[in-house]
Amino acid sequence: MNDASPKIEGAPLIAPSSTDHPLYDQVVDACRAVYDPEIPVNIYDLGLIYHIEVHDDNSVDVLMTLTAPNCPAAGILPGQTEDAVRETEGVESANLEMT
Repeated sequence: MNDASPKIEGAPLIAPSSTDHPLYDQVVDACRAVYDPEIPVNIYDLGLIYHIEVHDDNSVDVLMTLTAPNCPAAGILPGQTEDAVRETEGVESANLEMT
C-alpha cells in the first residue's frame, strides 16, 4: 500500500481502492459487518476504511483508522476487521494497516 515514489502536488495521499476486482464488493460487505461498539454504525459507513486493495492473487490490503486517538475499541476493531476480511470467501490472505 505504501508507494515509495515521490508525491505529486495535488495528488491524493491515499490511492483509490481497487474497485474493479470481483472480490471488492465482498470485502466491503465484510467491513460493513464490523461495528464500532460505541456507535451503532459499521466501520465502512463511518469512513474508517480508507483503502482496500485486492491483488491478483486474492490477497487484500486494508488501510483503516479509528474514530479517535484514544478510541476505546482500538484493541478490538483492527483484529475484527482483519478477521472479517480474511474470512471472506475467495480471499487468500488479509493485511490490515492502521493510520
